[in-house]
Amino acid sequence: MTPPPGWYGDPTAPHRERWWDGTAWTDHRRTPEPSAAPAAGSGPSAPSAPPGVPVPDGFGPPVPPAGGGFGPSAGPAGGGFGPPTGPVPDRPAVPAGPGGPPPGGRSRGVAPVVVAAVLVAAVVTGAVVLRGNDGAGTRPDAAPPTGTPSAPATTADVPAPASPADPSTDPSVVVDELNGITLPLPEGWVLPEYVAEPDVVMTTDGTYDCPGGGVCRHGLVVSRTITDTTETSPRALAEADIADAADDAYDRDLVGRSPFGGIESHRPVAAGQVAVAGRAGYYVRWRVTTAEGPGGYVQSLVFPSTVGTEAPVLVRYVFDAGADGPPLADMDRITKGIRPVGDADTGGGVGSGIGPTR
Repeated sequence: MTPPPGWYGDPTAPHRERWWDGTAWTDHRRTPEPSAAPAAGSGPSAPSAPPGVPVPDGFGPPVPPAGGGFGPSAGPAGGGFGPPTGPVPDRPAVPAGPGGPPPGGRSRGVAPVVVAAVLVAAVVTGAVVLRGNDGAGTRPDAAPPTGTPSAPATTADVPAPASPADPSTDPSVVVDELNGITLPLPEGWVLPEYVAEPDVVMTTDGTYDCPGGGVCRHGLVVSRTITDTTETSPRALAEADIADAADDAYDRDLVGRSPFGGIESHRPVAAGQVAVAGRAGYYVRWRVTTAEGPGGYVQSLVFPSTVGTEAPVLVRYVFDAGADGPPLADMDRITKGIRPVGDADTGGGVGSGIGPTR
């Protein structure tokens, strides 16, 4: 409960008193008057409200009789601080005027002293609380503290912010972040899964048993950066890589087996300059004949990277020949569709057309 209306020590001027209207400080201030000894048969007078300040029923102090107590002397006679005058269950009502104790009632000399003591304790406690902790003063407009704890703040159910959506992945595009390029994924091709060969970015869907043992795929594409040479010519690098591409695909596998019985012969079928991701590249394509199976085609494509130090990027193609192998046109589609990461409009150009023979 908040302190009742009345005169309390002014938080901004301890030597003065200020009127508290029950909810907030008012602008009415006064200098405390020395307490006078109560007249015989009457209790100490209560401070009156400043002129023009209403006193709520049941809380404000009554107006003292003329010449009694402190504060303005006006209005009807009344008792001390506390609840409004009126009938009390255990004693008759106090009559108006300066008379003595009511007939048949107890002397009023003791009750005012008790009420005054309670009032002084309340005023002192309120003044200490209003001055704040450790002697620190409060703001002039600060209200006396209340004993009612503030209700806990309620938190509305606020939906959690949606996490940023991941960039949409085009199922028809393969992203090679290491080399800064994207490659189109033709129909019938998938992302690599359970592939032992390094740097493979796509394979044909499904596997089959190699003629010489092991598991084979009808087609795969490899992408890697060339770092073991100082050569930078795309043509020289492509021509130097094609033999290794053929051996890795159709001669011996990683564990030394010959899945196709080894290479019997090869012949060049296409070569030339080509624009890849807006850069001038070069490619070489061979037809490889194996001891077992239909053999196949290998191609080495080299072009400068569009990121970093522009190191040469090598893209190898391995396509089985025969009816089960992928169409050679997919080599052209993949080459023409290579783009720098983040640039879907770069690619093709002079020399981009490749016309392989089969």
